[in-house]
Order: sequence, then C-alpha cells, then structure tokens
Amino acid sequence: MTMDADVAIVGGGLNGPVLALALASAGMRVCVVDALPSERRADAGFDGRAYALALASVRLLKALGLWPVLAADAQPIRRVVASDGRPGEGAGPFLLDFDAGEIEEGAMGQMLEDRYLRRALLDAMDAAPGITHLSGETVVGQTVQDAGMALGLASGGSVVARLAVGCDGRASPTAARAGIRRTGWGYGQTAIVCAVAHERPHHGVAHQFFMPAGPLAILPLPHNRSSIVWSEADATARAVTALDDAGFLEVLRPRFGDFLGGIRIEGARFSYPLGLSLAQSLVAARLALVGDAAHGLHPIAGQGLNLGLRDVAALAEVLADARRRGEDIGAPDVLDRYQQWRRFDTVAMAAATDAFNRLFSNDNPILRGVRDLGMGAVQALPGLRRRLMREAAGLSGTLPRLLQGRPV
Repeated sequence: MTMDADVAIVGGGLNGPVLALALASAGMRVCVVDALPSERRADAGFDGRAYALALASVRLLKALGLWPVLAADAQPIRRVVASDGRPGEGAGPFLLDFDAGEIEEGAMGQMLEDRYLRRALLDAMDAAPGITHLSGETVVGQTVQDAGMALGLASGGSVVARLAVGCDGRASPTAARAGIRRTGWGYGQTAIVCAVAHERPHHGVAHQFFMPAGPLAILPLPHNRSSIVWSEADATARAVTALDDAGFLEVLRPRFGDFLGGIRIEGARFSYPLGLSLAQSLVAARLALVGDAAHGLHPIAGQGLNLGLRDVAALAEVLADARRRGEDIGAPDVLDRYQQWRRFDTVAMAAATDAFNRLFSNDNPILRGVRDLGMGAVQALPGLRRRLMREAAGLSGTLPRLLQGRPV
C-alpha cells in the first residue's frame, strides 16, 4: 500500500489539530480531514465561547510551542468558589473555596476564548511540516486494509494511513462506521453558553453556583468579562434562549447576582442538550477515538476539553514510542496501550460528573443537607482540598510527557 500519511485524523475542531501538531512534532506525517472550511474556523469575531484550560493542558500547549501566541489573550484562574443555593436567594452557608496558592503551581488554569485557540491551531498546522490539512472535506466511508485504513472522501478522493483517529464529536460517524456502540443518557438539561461584561473586576475568580435545575458557572475572561455556562431544565432553557438580550438578562440576573455589578451580553448565545455519551471501546481495527468521539460528559466540572487533551497526550506518546521502537503504530497491541491508559480515567470522570449532577441538580432537602455538609467538610480539610485542586488542575495520575510540559 502507498500511504498518504502515518495518521489520518477525522475532525478539525480542537483535539484533532492539537493531536496533529503533537504527532508532527514526533516526525510523523499527518492528514487532518475537516468538514468545515478554514475560513469559518478562523473567524476572528468574538462569539462568546471560551474554554477553561487546566494547568496540565496549558503545559501541553506550551510543549507544542503554542502558548507564546496565546498567553496575552488568556486569563489566569486564581481561585474557584463553589456554592449551593436557589435563584434570587444567593448562596447557602456552605461553600468550597479553592485558592491556587495552596498547590504552589501558579494559576490553577487559564480561560481562553475559542477564537484565539482556533486561529493559533490553524496557523500552527499551516506552518508545520508533515501536516496536510484538507479543509471543507468530508469522510463518507472507511475500509480497513492489512496495513492501514483507507478513508473515502465526499470529493471522490481518498486518504490512506496506517491509523485513523476519530475526533469527530459525540455522534462520531467514524466510530459508528467501525461498529463501536455507545452508552449514555440525557439529563433533561440544556447548557446555555455566552459571555457577559460586568462593572466590577472578577480578580481571576471562577464561580460555580449549584441550583436545583442545574449549575451556573461564571468563568473569568480578560477585561471585566466572564464566560457563562448555565445548565437549565430543557423547557426553561428553550423559553430563555428565545428571549432577546434584555429578556435573557432579566432571567439571568437573579441567578448571577450583583457581586460584579451591572452586566450585559457580549457576543452570541449558544445552547446544546446535555447528556452522557461513552464509546464502549476507544479503539477498533486501525482506529482510535479521542475527545468527544470517545466521551461526552456533563460540563459541571469543566473538564470536557481537558479530558480530550489528556487523550491527545496519551495517544501521541503511545504512537511516538511505538514508532521509535519500529512497531506498526496501527497494530492492535499498540492501540490497546492507549485504551488501557485512558479507559479508567474516562469512566471515572464520567461517573463523577454524572453523580455530581444528580446530587446537586435538585431541591431535595435531604440531599441538600448532605451536599452542604460535604462541602463544609472538604473546606475544613486542607489536605483533601489540595488533592481535589490538583485533580482539577490535571496534575494527578500518570501524566503523559506533554501534560508535564515535555516534548512527546
């Protein structure tokens, strides 16, 4: 077989390009097939979307040489405050207060707007030797062959590689074509995502306000702005998203509070249904899954992109090490190393986010008492609090080299 690439990545969102850059840095030839045209990916307008990057994810971006381009537009997360309450009543008596100074690693993470991260990834792929970026192209078929995977394209062409990687979202056609089934369920909740500008400075503090219908995350952005991830019951979310900005703010204010002064909408508003979706296998013949194609979680812990970047770091290391040993990077035993590394972390995080959402997204007085006492206990135990902070920062467990800030 004539190989067009060592690895063909299906999906050009965030995880796909980061994986491409990681593999190219290890000397591999990579082809990224992206259904969206580059012009749409590179839109410079602020649309309200942003990401909470854990400290380990920031180290990965530094190791790939991306952070110098991104740092000026990032907002450090210096403190995280979690509280429990009801809309219009404010927080209850118990809260969790995580200060970055307790783990002595600098900021716990960084907030970064979508437009800056996507632009940096596109520019880096364009500049990287060994990466072919097929923009506006769709994979419509895949065939496993003895030495590789052949991907059929909507344009009539094909890409042949030793390994294909599905980075094409929760519905992942790549996984479906490989016969990988999914386990999951909906939560009856919708996430509303936008950004607000406010009068008072946030001082780098992120807030998570647990309400009966779902949590509201208020995440700091540069220049007196915050990113909002508001989980609400489906029916309420439909009604709220249909409102104009003035009506939307009227509903948001009792939940947001007045601790940052007056607020106004910045950029667009988005909404998407919330549920759990786990691929029953992370690998198949000549195929690996990464990011949402492997696992889609509730945003309650803000770990969606970070979990995907952990997949990226682990897969890149497994493949790079296999290649250095002269192994076939698409062989079953090589792919099994990736699955073994990532499976437990993926399932554990899915179980944790599912349990947290069920525990906190209700107004049961017994459960409210249990969770408030639990929050108070954690706040009173510095050792446990630091352990949870390190987990949130992505610093626990066996870390791939990229998450340590080292080359792959």
